[in-house]
Amino acid sequence: MTPLDIDHLRGWIGKTEAHSDVITASLIGRFRATFGDHLYPTGDTAPLGLHWCLAPMTAPPTQIGADGHPKRGGFLPPVPLPSRMWAGGEVQFHAPLRDQDHVTRHSRITDVSLKTGKSGALVFVTVEHDCMVADTLTTREIQNIVYKDKSNAPPPAAETHPAQPGAIIADPVMLFRYSALTFNGHRIHYDRDYAIREEGYSGLVVHGPLQATLLMNEAAKLKGGAPATFSYRGLAPLIDSTPFYLGNAMTDGQSQVWCANHSGRKSMQATYS
Repeated sequence: MTPLDIDHLRGWIGKTEAHSDVITASLIGRFRATFGDHLYPTGDTAPLGLHWCLAPMTAPPTQIGADGHPKRGGFLPPVPLPSRMWAGGEVQFHAPLRDQDHVTRHSRITDVSLKTGKSGALVFVTVEHDCMVADTLTTREIQNIVYKDKSNAPPPAAETHPAQPGAIIADPVMLFRYSALTFNGHRIHYDRDYAIREEGYSGLVVHGPLQATLLMNEAAKLKGGAPATFSYRGLAPLIDSTPFYLGNAMTDGQSQVWCANHSGRKSMQATYS
């Protein structure tokens, strides 16, 4: 493995890119079909979370890495650690998106930092995204990406608890649909052998933004409208076909929502206002 030179990687701070896309009725329809009744009804505006489907990162086959992501060293720094995940982030909703909107996402790397966790070195890359429709800011997002080493521990056994009322089951079909919506080639979401043998999971991994989409729409249902700010953090991997539940509470004056399994183990938690 290439030595980890954090000073070199920090040279990517300040790097920018911009990509554009057009919202279509077809995209909105596929998004609604993927999430069904879990979406907050937004009338004639696009459902919350659709912005993660716009202008996805693309690469030709020769520029795709072994994990299914585009090879590193373009916009994102070439972090020499094998596993990449969304650690969390914050979304500010400024204006709704609509069918036929021409959206441009302006992205900028704001930080690259080195930390140490149970698995060893962790590199966090922070990216700020502004989605614009003409001169109108629609969403501002702070995205935290974490790179880490592979775990040497054997994969945990898959959970087999029956679903209780209110359970959500992100099965392989839902994961495939969401990967297609976001053009996400990361193999942990659709290649079970790869996810288990190469990255040490007990099955397919439910996307972080898929869970965040469920939570931001749950927050909208509780609030009666789109939250102004939605901050989320991944806590543990959520494996496909494991029944999980959406919870909510007011804690220390903060409105919280979360995804948790039958025993209350949370995979993602968020606060909103």
